[in-house]
Amino acid sequence: MADPPGCCRPCATCLLCLYSCQWITAKKEKRKGLRTTKCDCSWFLFLFCVFLFTLVWLYFAIIILNDFHNFNEFIFKQQKLWLDWSLVLLIATAVLITYSTALLVLALCLQICGQPLKLHWLHKTLLIITALVVAAAFTGLGIKWAEEWKSARISLQETGPFLHIGIVGGMTLLAWPLASVIYRTRNTGLKVFLLLAYCAVMIALYLAPLGITSPCIMEENQLPPKPALVGHRGAPMLAPENTLMSLQKAVDCNVQVFETDVMVSADGVPFLMHDEKLTRTTDVQKVFPERADMNSTAFNWTDLQQLNAGRWFLERKPFPTVQSLSGGDRALVDEQRIPSLEQALEAVKESNISIMFDLRPENHSDYWSFVNATLDVILKSGIPLQQVLWLPDGFREQVKERAPGIQQIYGRKRLQDEEPLQHVNLRYQDMSFEEIRQYRRDNISVNLYVVNQPWLFSVLWCSGVSSVTTNACQVLKEMKHPIWLLPSSTYLMIWIVVDCVSFLMILWAFLLLKKCSQRRQPVGKCVDTSSPLPGGSPPRLAARSSGA
Repeated sequence: MADPPGCCRPCATCLLCLYSCQWITAKKEKRKGLRTTKCDCSWFLFLFCVFLFTLVWLYFAIIILNDFHNFNEFIFKQQKLWLDWSLVLLIATAVLITYSTALLVLALCLQICGQPLKLHWLHKTLLIITALVVAAAFTGLGIKWAEEWKSARISLQETGPFLHIGIVGGMTLLAWPLASVIYRTRNTGLKVFLLLAYCAVMIALYLAPLGITSPCIMEENQLPPKPALVGHRGAPMLAPENTLMSLQKAVDCNVQVFETDVMVSADGVPFLMHDEKLTRTTDVQKVFPERADMNSTAFNWTDLQQLNAGRWFLERKPFPTVQSLSGGDRALVDEQRIPSLEQALEAVKESNISIMFDLRPENHSDYWSFVNATLDVILKSGIPLQQVLWLPDGFREQVKERAPGIQQIYGRKRLQDEEPLQHVNLRYQDMSFEEIRQYRRDNISVNLYVVNQPWLFSVLWCSGVSSVTTNACQVLKEMKHPIWLLPSSTYLMIWIVVDCVSFLMILWAFLLLKKCSQRRQPVGKCVDTSSPLPGGSPPRLAARSSGA
């Protein structure tokens, strides 16, 4: 077995054993006449596709972390089981991508070392399982969480310039095993096909920046002001959601608006609660076990005050930040109760911030009485009405008549032939960057929810959004600048340099491997390179004509 320069025989043997799960030495390989067959080539191609598949899933897994708390809440409502499923997702994804990457690296090293690609049946089975698991994950994402496809589109505009550099780098490194294949085969058709396909891909990558757009490619002096922060149910990473402690933590994070949800008790007292049932954020199953599955609005205010609204936060740890709470904060968490709207308005007024809320449930048969009870509390509280941001669509006109000073926030885009809206509140997936900029030019305030990851906050900042609703106010308040901001001239220079360096490295790889392939062909010997994937079979010595 003639090994290429720099590829020692023991190393080649170890690589082959890891890939084929058999201890095959050079002598055994020669004796058995091992060679790479068309079937082996097909499995290598399948391995490469599985690697790309898992790599794309890894990208998606990182993107959907921004919204994963919603998934945790959904699972709890369905199964009554709380678990941070993001950890399960990341661990499973890391295992899949590590396995497929390691196997691909082994295959490429074997190819460069001129070894046969004999993939063991166990690896084949695991690759099929990997492909099925990732396919199931994508299918579930498309069925149950389709809006995340929009999140991926947004992320591509944020990460596009850097993904381009990474892909160009990966394809440049691929030139080494590709050149090894081309110089070992005598199949002209295969040579031409591989070269044309590789050249087409590289040309497309070199020109890809022509189609890459990102709102963060701009001059420094064009950067819009930093978006204001809206505390989603307060500061739910630092305190139990929709509690007075959460409100105060949000104030400490310099939020301008406290976003919450309001329900009305059976005896007409508006209080803060997001879920229709009390099981997730209170100890209702312990205090009122026979009524635990009843709707929140079925409880009177006296009963609601008996419930603890903080202990669940310490027990279930909905966010990793719970681990870092101080002893004093933990004691304060344990004392939290369900706050009334009146108490929340008083805290908001003292903190000089605004409050924005939904009134739930909007499909309730007595919803008009809920609206009246809520307005009564607001008007009696003495809070300046411009600090109250009204989200519910139901009976909006009646609210305008009774309390015209309240700011109306719309959960939809503006319509044609409609008087201009002043404030809109939408999911971040529902507005394009062009729409955000158009609304900004038209002096329409745009708030997008829920934005937790710095990369997403950065791209919305560059787009010019007015404010964002967030669970991670303690993280976003520390950001003084978007993660990256590039002038177009700088990006053009990076583009040209990356393409030139890539081209030179590819040229060097082909020239160097051509020289090596010429050196390792002994005089008087011919190399049998008729296998479909050349380099997979060891060179066979032809009989010398003089010794025949």
